[in-house]
Amino acid sequence: MAISADLEPVPLHIVAGRAQIDLPAAQRAVADLLKALGRDPESVHLADTPRRVAKAYAEMLTPREFALTTFPNDEGYDELVLAKDIPVQSLCEHHLLPFTGVAHVGYLPGDRILGLSKLARVVELFARDLQVQERLTKQVADWLQDHLAPKGVGVVIEAEHQCMSLRGVRAVGSRTVTSSLQGILRDKPGSRQEFFALTGLTP
Repeated sequence: MAISADLEPVPLHIVAGRAQIDLPAAQRAVADLLKALGRDPESVHLADTPRRVAKAYAEMLTPREFALTTFPNDEGYDELVLAKDIPVQSLCEHHLLPFTGVAHVGYLPGDRILGLSKLARVVELFARDLQVQERLTKQVADWLQDHLAPKGVGVVIEAEHQCMSLRGVRAVGSRTVTSSLQGILRDKPGSRQEFFALTGLTP
């Protein structure tokens, strides 16, 4: 959804639009899981665990609502805007274990510019879900392209996955890097190289 350049700043209310979480059902499911694992969910130490776990997952899967406000690019700024080291916390949809890291999100402005804090909000919008890192990276880039209509968008996510560090290969400290580029940042080698250089990565 491109935004006309001649509009004054108008906030667009952003919500995730996902199905509501059934907390009582989630609590029952956690209690059943504890039983299946040979634990007593009614013991003194575990009695409140189902409620705590259900509440924790509900929080991790629910992004905060925010207002997206864009502004006319009156000065004609045409250089890269980059927000580095945006914290990323999400849940691997294969094991329901967290993956955490940072996102670097940049864009080449077109007719509109965006408040920098909103780049972090967009990352959270998609990170608070059951995810794979590749899809998360592309969702952030696609959303910014659709709502901001910039000349280019670049998103890089670096994250450590607990499904790799706590189980299986147990590769503690290993980080996965994914990227998604659109527009000029994808098509022009010089712009692409500048973006990766500013993120601290080599193209």
